Amino acid sequence: MSNANQFPKLHNATWPGVVGKGVGDAEPCLSLEEMLELTAGANVDGQRFDGFDLFLCPPHFDCSEMDSEVDKIANYCHKYDFEVGSFVANVWAGSAIGEDTARATFLQEVERGCIAAQKLRDAGVRPSGCVRIDSSCSVDAWSADPDANSAMIVDTFKKAAEIASKYGETLAIEGEVCWGGMHSWKRCQQVLESVDRPDVLGLQADMSHTNLFLLGANAPEDRLLPDDFEWGQTEVYDEAYKKMTDALRPWLVDFHVAQNDGTVFGSGAHDKTGRHCLPNDPNGKLDIPKYASFWLTENGVPTKKLRHLCWDGCMFPNSAMKDPQTWNDVLAAMLAVRDACGW
Repeated sequence: MSNANQFPKLHNATWPGVVGKGVGDAEPCLSLEEMLELTAGANVDGQRFDGFDLFLCPPHFDCSEMDSEVDKIANYCHKYDFEVGSFVANVWAGSAIGEDTARATFLQEVERGCIAAQKLRDAGVRPSGCVRIDSSCSVDAWSADPDANSAMIVDTFKKAAEIASKYGETLAIEGEVCWGGMHSWKRCQQVLESVDRPDVLGLQADMSHTNLFLLGANAPEDRLLPDDFEWGQTEVYDEAYKKMTDALRPWLVDFHVAQNDGTVFGSGAHDKTGRHCLPNDPNGKLDIPKYASFWLTENGVPTKKLRHLCWDGCMFPNSAMKDPQTWNDVLAAMLAVRDACGW
Protein backbone atom coordinates (compact mmCIF):
# COMPACT_ATOMS: atom_id res chain seq x y z
CA MET A 1 0.00 0.00 0.00
CA SER A 2 1.30 3.45 -0.89
CA ASN A 3 -0.10 5.42 2.05
CA ALA A 4 0.21 8.52 -0.15
CA ASN A 5 -3.36 9.67 0.42
CA GLN A 6 -4.00 11.92 3.41
CA PHE A 7 -7.80 11.87 3.29
CA PRO A 8 -10.17 10.62 4.51
CA LYS A 9 -8.69 10.60 8.00
CA LEU A 10 -8.92 7.25 9.78
CA HIS A 11 -10.84 6.92 13.05
CA ASN A 12 -11.55 4.09 15.43
CA ALA A 13 -14.92 3.83 17.18
CA THR A 14 -15.02 3.87 20.97
CA TRP A 15 -18.55 2.46 21.34
CA PRO A 16 -17.50 -1.18 20.78
CA GLY A 17 -16.18 -0.89 24.32
CA VAL A 18 -19.77 -0.37 25.51
CA VAL A 19 -22.31 -1.71 22.99
CA GLY A 20 -23.41 -5.25 23.80
CA LYS A 21 -21.42 -5.23 27.04
CA GLY A 22 -22.00 -4.66 30.75
CA VAL A 23 -25.55 -6.10 30.90
CA GLY A 24 -26.51 -9.50 32.28
CA ASP A 25 -24.04 -12.17 31.21
CA ALA A 26 -22.30 -9.88 28.76
CA GLU A 27 -18.62 -9.06 29.13
CA PRO A 28 -17.67 -5.92 31.09
CA CYS A 29 -17.33 -2.58 29.34
CA LEU A 30 -13.96 -1.20 28.33
CA SER A 31 -13.23 2.32 29.53
CA LEU A 32 -12.80 5.19 27.11
CA GLU A 33 -9.14 5.59 28.01
CA GLU A 34 -8.47 1.90 27.40
CA MET A 35 -10.11 2.15 23.97
CA LEU A 36 -7.99 5.20 23.18
CA GLU A 37 -4.79 3.56 24.39
CA LEU A 38 -5.44 0.57 22.16
CA THR A 39 -6.19 2.87 19.23
CA ALA A 40 -3.07 4.97 19.82
CA GLY A 41 -0.91 1.83 19.99
CA ALA A 42 -1.77 0.69 16.47
CA ASN A 43 0.95 1.20 13.88
CA VAL A 44 1.31 -0.06 10.31
CA ASP A 45 4.49 0.98 8.50
CA GLY A 46 4.62 4.17 10.54
CA GLN A 47 0.95 5.00 9.92
CA ARG A 48 -1.47 5.39 12.84
CA PHE A 49 -5.07 6.25 13.48
CA ASP A 50 -5.90 9.94 13.19
CA GLY A 51 -8.67 9.99 15.76
CA PHE A 52 -11.82 8.45 17.15
CA ASP A 53 -15.59 8.65 17.03
CA LEU A 54 -17.44 8.87 20.32
CA PHE A 55 -20.43 7.33 22.11
CA LEU A 56 -22.31 9.99 24.08
CA CYS A 57 -23.33 7.63 26.85
CA PRO A 58 -21.84 6.65 30.22
CA PRO A 59 -19.32 5.34 31.01
CA HIS A 60 -17.64 7.09 28.08
CA PHE A 61 -19.44 10.44 28.14
CA ASP A 62 -22.06 11.84 30.52
CA CYS A 63 -24.11 14.60 28.89
CA SER A 64 -25.37 15.75 32.30
CA GLU A 65 -21.78 16.87 33.00
CA MET A 66 -21.31 18.52 29.64
CA ASP A 67 -18.54 21.03 30.24
CA SER A 68 -16.30 18.73 32.27
CA GLU A 69 -16.83 15.89 29.77
CA VAL A 70 -15.97 18.17 26.85
CA ASP A 71 -12.78 19.17 28.66
CA LYS A 72 -11.99 15.49 29.22
CA ILE A 73 -12.36 14.66 25.53
CA ALA A 74 -10.29 17.67 24.47
CA ASN A 75 -7.55 16.60 26.89
CA TYR A 76 -7.58 13.07 25.44
CA CYS A 77 -7.24 14.53 21.94
CA HIS A 78 -4.15 16.46 23.02
CA LYS A 79 -2.71 13.52 24.97
CA TYR A 80 -2.95 11.06 22.07
CA ASP A 81 -2.58 13.57 19.20
CA PHE A 82 -6.06 12.62 18.02
CA GLU A 83 -9.05 14.44 16.61
CA VAL A 84 -12.61 13.51 17.49
CA GLY A 85 -15.19 13.19 14.74
CA SER A 86 -18.71 11.78 14.69
CA PHE A 87 -20.83 11.18 17.78
CA VAL A 88 -23.49 8.62 18.61
CA ALA A 89 -26.33 10.42 20.41
CA ASN A 90 -27.95 8.49 23.25
CA VAL A 91 -31.36 8.48 21.55
CA TRP A 92 -32.20 5.11 23.16
CA ALA A 93 -33.14 7.08 26.25
CA GLY A 94 -36.30 7.80 24.22
CA SER A 95 -37.73 6.75 20.87
CA ALA A 96 -38.71 8.27 17.53
CA ILE A 97 -42.11 6.57 17.88
CA GLY A 98 -44.54 6.17 20.74
CA GLU A 99 -45.61 8.51 23.51
CA ASP A 100 -44.86 12.23 23.43
CA THR A 101 -42.50 11.86 26.40
CA ALA A 102 -40.40 9.25 24.58
CA ARG A 103 -40.14 11.44 21.50
CA ALA A 104 -39.31 14.50 23.60
CA THR A 105 -36.52 12.60 25.31
CA PHE A 106 -35.24 11.44 21.91
CA LEU A 107 -35.06 15.05 20.72
CA GLN A 108 -33.45 16.18 23.95
CA GLU A 109 -30.65 13.67 23.37
CA VAL A 110 -30.26 14.91 19.79
CA GLU A 111 -29.81 18.44 21.10
CA ARG A 112 -27.33 17.27 23.73
CA GLY A 113 -25.36 15.57 20.98
CA CYS A 114 -25.32 18.73 18.90
CA ILE A 115 -24.21 20.83 21.88
CA ALA A 116 -21.33 18.45 22.63
CA ALA A 117 -20.37 18.41 18.96
CA GLN A 118 -20.37 22.19 18.73
CA LYS A 119 -18.36 22.60 21.94
CA LEU A 120 -15.66 20.22 20.73
CA ARG A 121 -15.59 21.91 17.36
CA ASP A 122 -15.11 25.24 19.17
CA ALA A 123 -12.33 23.63 21.24
CA GLY A 124 -10.45 22.98 17.99
CA VAL A 125 -10.33 19.18 18.24
CA ARG A 126 -13.24 18.27 15.94
CA PRO A 127 -12.63 19.27 12.33
CA SER A 128 -15.32 16.99 10.85
CA GLY A 129 -18.15 14.67 11.76
CA CYS A 130 -21.86 14.10 12.27
CA VAL A 131 -24.25 13.28 15.09
CA ARG A 132 -25.62 9.79 14.52
CA ILE A 133 -29.21 8.78 15.31
CA ASP A 134 -31.57 5.89 14.63
CA SER A 135 -35.28 5.28 15.22
CA SER A 136 -34.70 3.71 18.65
CA CYS A 137 -37.51 1.24 18.14
CA SER A 138 -37.52 -2.45 17.34
CA VAL A 139 -38.74 -3.90 14.07
CA ASP A 140 -41.52 -5.64 15.99
CA ALA A 141 -42.70 -2.36 17.54
CA TRP A 142 -42.60 -0.62 14.17
CA SER A 143 -44.45 -3.52 12.51
CA ALA A 144 -47.47 -3.03 14.77
CA ASP A 145 -48.49 -0.13 12.48
CA PRO A 146 -45.89 0.43 9.75
CA ASP A 147 -47.54 3.41 8.06
CA ALA A 148 -48.27 5.34 11.24
CA ASN A 149 -44.91 4.55 12.80
CA SER A 150 -42.97 5.48 9.66
CA ALA A 151 -44.84 8.79 9.55
CA MET A 152 -43.95 9.35 13.20
CA ILE A 153 -40.28 8.59 12.57
CA VAL A 154 -40.24 11.10 9.72
CA ASP A 155 -41.91 13.73 11.90
CA THR A 156 -39.44 13.15 14.74
CA PHE A 157 -36.49 13.29 12.34
CA LYS A 158 -37.79 16.55 10.85
CA LYS A 159 -37.81 18.05 14.34
CA ALA A 160 -34.33 16.64 14.94
CA ALA A 161 -33.13 18.26 11.71
CA GLU A 162 -34.41 21.62 12.92
CA ILE A 163 -32.43 21.19 16.12
CA ALA A 164 -29.26 20.25 14.23
CA SER A 165 -29.59 23.25 11.92
CA LYS A 166 -29.53 25.59 14.94
CA TYR A 167 -26.10 24.28 15.87
CA GLY A 168 -24.66 23.99 12.38
CA GLU A 169 -24.47 20.22 12.75
CA THR A 170 -25.31 17.31 10.44
CA LEU A 171 -27.32 14.28 11.54
CA ALA A 172 -26.64 10.81 10.17
CA ILE A 173 -29.32 8.13 10.36
CA GLU A 174 -27.94 4.62 10.78
CA GLY A 175 -29.47 2.01 8.55
CA GLU A 176 -29.40 -1.23 10.50
CA VAL A 177 -31.62 -4.31 10.32
CA CYS A 178 -32.52 -4.05 14.02
CA TRP A 179 -33.97 -0.50 13.86
CA GLY A 180 -37.65 -0.40 12.97
CA GLY A 181 -38.50 1.72 9.94
CA MET A 182 -34.81 1.84 8.96
CA HIS A 183 -34.25 -1.91 8.68
CA SER A 184 -33.79 -2.10 4.91
CA TRP A 185 -32.09 -0.06 2.22
CA LYS A 186 -35.47 0.94 0.81
CA ARG A 187 -36.86 2.02 4.19
CA CYS A 188 -33.78 4.19 4.74
CA GLN A 189 -34.24 5.77 1.34
CA GLN A 190 -37.92 6.45 2.08
CA VAL A 191 -37.11 8.10 5.41
CA LEU A 192 -34.42 10.32 3.90
CA GLU A 193 -36.60 11.37 0.97
CA SER A 194 -39.61 12.01 3.22
CA VAL A 195 -37.67 14.17 5.69
CA ASP A 196 -36.07 15.89 2.68
CA ARG A 197 -33.40 17.84 4.55
CA PRO A 198 -30.22 16.92 2.67
CA ASP A 199 -28.58 20.00 4.16
CA VAL A 200 -28.67 18.53 7.67
CA LEU A 201 -29.85 14.89 7.54
CA GLY A 202 -28.06 12.12 5.68
CA LEU A 203 -27.05 8.47 5.93
CA GLN A 204 -24.39 6.72 7.98
CA ALA A 205 -23.61 3.46 6.17
CA ASP A 206 -21.91 0.56 7.94
CA MET A 207 -20.48 -2.15 5.68
CA SER A 208 -21.56 -4.95 8.02
CA HIS A 209 -25.13 -3.72 8.45
CA THR A 210 -25.68 -2.87 4.81
CA ASN A 211 -24.46 -6.31 3.74
CA LEU A 212 -27.53 -7.66 5.56
CA PHE A 213 -29.75 -5.27 3.55
CA LEU A 214 -28.87 -7.26 0.43
CA LEU A 215 -30.08 -10.43 2.14
CA GLY A 216 -33.36 -8.86 3.26
CA ALA A 217 -32.82 -9.59 6.96
CA ASN A 218 -35.99 -8.39 8.74
CA ALA A 219 -37.28 -7.13 5.36
CA PRO A 220 -37.48 -9.99 2.85
CA GLU A 221 -39.62 -7.83 0.57
CA ASP A 222 -36.60 -5.55 0.05
CA ARG A 223 -34.05 -8.30 -0.53
CA LEU A 224 -31.79 -7.54 -3.50
CA LEU A 225 -30.03 -10.88 -3.88
CA PRO A 226 -31.98 -13.75 -5.47
CA ASP A 227 -33.37 -16.38 -3.12
CA ASP A 228 -31.02 -19.00 -4.58
CA PHE A 229 -27.94 -16.76 -4.21
CA GLU A 230 -24.76 -18.51 -3.12
CA TRP A 231 -21.64 -16.79 -1.81
CA GLY A 232 -19.03 -16.74 -4.52
CA GLN A 233 -21.44 -15.48 -7.19
CA THR A 234 -19.52 -12.24 -7.39
CA GLU A 235 -21.21 -10.79 -10.46
CA VAL A 236 -24.67 -11.29 -8.95
CA TYR A 237 -23.55 -9.81 -5.64
CA ASP A 238 -21.91 -6.80 -7.28
CA GLU A 239 -25.08 -6.01 -9.24
CA ALA A 240 -27.14 -6.00 -6.04
CA TYR A 241 -24.53 -4.00 -4.15
CA LYS A 242 -24.46 -1.39 -6.90
CA LYS A 243 -28.23 -1.01 -6.81
CA MET A 244 -28.12 -0.38 -3.06
CA THR A 245 -25.22 2.04 -3.14
CA ASP A 246 -26.54 3.96 -6.16
CA ALA A 247 -29.77 4.55 -4.22
CA LEU A 248 -28.14 5.56 -0.94
CA ARG A 249 -24.78 7.10 -1.88
CA PRO A 250 -26.27 10.54 -2.62
CA TRP A 251 -27.30 10.70 1.05
CA LEU A 252 -24.00 9.46 2.51
CA VAL A 253 -22.53 11.69 5.22
CA ASP A 254 -20.74 9.14 7.44
CA PHE A 255 -19.20 5.73 6.78
CA HIS A 256 -18.12 2.73 8.83
CA VAL A 257 -15.56 0.35 7.41
CA ALA A 258 -16.37 -3.17 8.63
CA GLN A 259 -16.42 -6.87 7.79
CA ASN A 260 -19.45 -9.20 7.87
CA ASP A 261 -19.90 -12.95 7.42
CA GLY A 262 -23.50 -12.78 6.19
CA THR A 263 -25.00 -13.45 9.63
CA VAL A 264 -26.56 -11.50 12.48
CA PHE A 265 -25.38 -11.32 16.07
CA GLY A 266 -26.37 -9.65 19.32
CA SER A 267 -25.09 -9.59 22.87
CA GLY A 268 -26.02 -7.90 26.13
CA ALA A 269 -28.99 -5.61 25.56
CA HIS A 270 -28.25 -5.12 21.84
CA ASP A 271 -30.59 -6.75 19.32
CA LYS A 272 -29.16 -8.99 16.64
CA THR A 273 -27.81 -7.07 13.69
CA GLY A 274 -25.07 -7.42 11.08
CA ARG A 275 -22.23 -9.35 12.71
CA HIS A 276 -19.03 -7.35 12.83
CA CYS A 277 -16.05 -9.59 12.08
CA LEU A 278 -12.33 -9.06 12.25
CA PRO A 279 -11.11 -7.71 8.89
CA ASN A 280 -9.29 -10.94 8.02
CA ASP A 281 -11.99 -13.31 9.31
CA PRO A 282 -11.89 -16.38 7.03
CA ASN A 283 -15.72 -16.30 6.88
CA GLY A 284 -15.84 -12.63 5.93
CA LYS A 285 -17.81 -12.01 2.75
CA LEU A 286 -16.53 -8.53 1.91
CA ASP A 287 -13.49 -7.49 -0.08
CA ILE A 288 -13.28 -4.41 2.12
CA PRO A 289 -11.53 -1.91 -0.22
CA LYS A 290 -13.58 -3.03 -3.21
CA TYR A 291 -16.97 -2.63 -1.58
CA ALA A 292 -15.99 0.54 0.25
CA SER A 293 -15.30 1.99 -3.19
CA PHE A 294 -18.94 1.41 -4.19
CA TRP A 295 -19.84 3.94 -1.47
CA LEU A 296 -16.89 6.33 -1.63
CA THR A 297 -16.21 6.68 -5.37
CA GLU A 298 -18.20 7.32 -8.54
CA ASN A 299 -16.88 6.02 -11.84
CA GLY A 300 -13.62 5.27 -10.06
CA VAL A 301 -13.18 8.84 -8.81
CA PRO A 302 -13.28 9.62 -5.07
CA THR A 303 -16.36 11.65 -4.15
CA LYS A 304 -14.37 13.50 -1.45
CA LYS A 305 -17.61 13.97 0.50
CA LEU A 306 -16.25 12.52 3.75
CA ARG A 307 -13.30 13.96 5.66
CA HIS A 308 -12.94 10.89 7.85
CA LEU A 309 -13.88 7.20 7.98
CA CYS A 310 -14.50 5.09 11.06
CA TRP A 311 -13.94 1.42 11.85
CA ASP A 312 -16.83 -0.30 13.64
CA GLY A 313 -16.27 -3.60 15.46
CA CYS A 314 -19.26 -3.76 17.77
CA MET A 315 -19.63 -6.84 19.97
CA PHE A 316 -16.11 -8.14 19.43
CA PRO A 317 -15.12 -10.26 22.44
CA ASN A 318 -12.91 -8.47 24.93
CA SER A 319 -10.09 -10.90 24.19
CA ALA A 320 -9.99 -9.53 20.64
CA MET A 321 -10.51 -5.94 21.75
CA LYS A 322 -7.51 -6.10 24.09
CA ASP A 323 -5.19 -7.75 21.55
CA PRO A 324 -2.94 -5.09 19.95
CA GLN A 325 -2.79 -7.16 16.75
CA THR A 326 -6.52 -6.58 16.28
CA TRP A 327 -5.96 -2.87 15.88
CA ASN A 328 -2.97 -3.27 13.58
CA ASP A 329 -5.12 -5.48 11.34
CA VAL A 330 -7.97 -2.97 11.48
CA LEU A 331 -5.66 -0.08 10.68
CA ALA A 332 -4.21 -2.00 7.73
CA ALA A 333 -7.75 -2.52 6.36
CA MET A 334 -8.51 1.17 6.82
CA LEU A 335 -5.32 2.18 5.02
CA ALA A 336 -6.26 -0.11 2.13
CA VAL A 337 -9.60 1.67 1.89
CA ARG A 338 -7.92 5.06 1.89
CA ASP A 339 -5.51 3.90 -0.82
CA ALA A 340 -8.45 2.75 -2.94
CA CYS A 341 -10.88 5.60 -2.28
CA GLY A 342 -8.96 8.55 -0.85
CA TRP A 343 -6.99 11.52 -2.00
